[in-house]
Amino acid sequence: MIVKVRAERVSGEVRAPPSKSYTHRAIAAALLAPGKSRIHNPLYSRDTEATINAARLFGATLQPKKDEVEVEGVERPKTPEDIIDAMNSGTTLRIMTCIAGLTERGYTVLTGDESLRKRPMQPLLDALSQLGVRAWSTKLDGTAPVIVEGGGMGGECSIRGDISSQFVSGLLIVGPAAEKSLTISIEGELVSRPYIDATTAVLRLFGAEVEREGYSRFKTEPSGYRPAAFTVPGDYGLAGFIMAAPLIAGGWVRVAGLDPKLPQADYRLVSVLREMGADVREGEGVVEVGEAPLAGIDVDLRDAPDLLPIVAVLAAVAEGETRIGGVAHARFKESDRIHTIATELSKASIHVREAPDGLIIGAGKPRRARLDPKGDHRLFMAFTLLSLASGGLIEVSDPESASVSYPNFLDDLELLGCEVERS
Repeated sequence: MIVKVRAERVSGEVRAPPSKSYTHRAIAAALLAPGKSRIHNPLYSRDTEATINAARLFGATLQPKKDEVEVEGVERPKTPEDIIDAMNSGTTLRIMTCIAGLTERGYTVLTGDESLRKRPMQPLLDALSQLGVRAWSTKLDGTAPVIVEGGGMGGECSIRGDISSQFVSGLLIVGPAAEKSLTISIEGELVSRPYIDATTAVLRLFGAEVEREGYSRFKTEPSGYRPAAFTVPGDYGLAGFIMAAPLIAGGWVRVAGLDPKLPQADYRLVSVLREMGADVREGEGVVEVGEAPLAGIDVDLRDAPDLLPIVAVLAAVAEGETRIGGVAHARFKESDRIHTIATELSKASIHVREAPDGLIIGAGKPRRARLDPKGDHRLFMAFTLLSLASGGLIEVSDPESASVSYPNFLDDLELLGCEVERS
């Protein structure tokens, strides 16, 4: 299917989709908390479906309802009776690989789709080995499918911090459920730090604590988890695709259901939009964005790499040059986002240069083209905004990819007055 989007102006209110990151983490903690937990306002998408299915295979009982998931956790995960399919979700794969090490005996096999089977896992497998858990890639190349042998877990490990914070989040989540204390030392500088803050916030809510020395050393004790009720906040990163619409097509939007009190890496978008000249107003749980001329900026997205697609498209319609840096780890996402954005934007006559850790984008008038997001949900949504900027001249393939994180994305654009043509 191909999608084209056009609108004279946009206006209206949209409720932010629930946070994907917090939904993953809350389900994982509830799985390890013996008793009944309730997760309110969860995100239902392909990525979170993968986490729900994995939790069931580890022995939890989950009852998804419209506005909540009820989770009956377990004292100790059981060895799955089937392969865990993380589909396209790196978070699911990394967290559930760690949880597999908590099983009493046997082997857990984890895999995913073609994209996920290319994403790096070796640093995490090496860290688990240091903690007494045998884990390896079936292809012996550090990628999924991976096999994890259950048994005791604990002790000390070190792990690179420059590839993915998901490695650290997975280890932190299993720490309180391990047989003994667990210490993680970070090699180099840890990227995407707010995601670690989100992980520790969820752990505290479920009765576990993390000792830390900045972002270089973390320690957990085998205190276990207790059941809890948790309300998933709106996702700033996903809502950002809606916030960007009036800056491209004119008009205004109001996004409700947001909560800046819980750590979110993508809250950074609010300040980035202001730096570019956008009219952004915050209220209780809402963000309003109105049309305004945009100017290019220099921005470091080291701690918020998922904002790269949004900022790249806004840079394409801004006056002057934008330099986006600090996101070398974006090459290890659902696609090599740096290379794919550079390649596809060039097709639409946008002036873009690829750098080792980011992009340099100059102003340009988007021209007729067909863009391929390479199965990457965030790139599909970003390229759809570029279609909006072109008045529908740009076609974007693979709209199904949005179901990974934001199944209602195109519907919400229509609510704001966009004409979405599907063919």
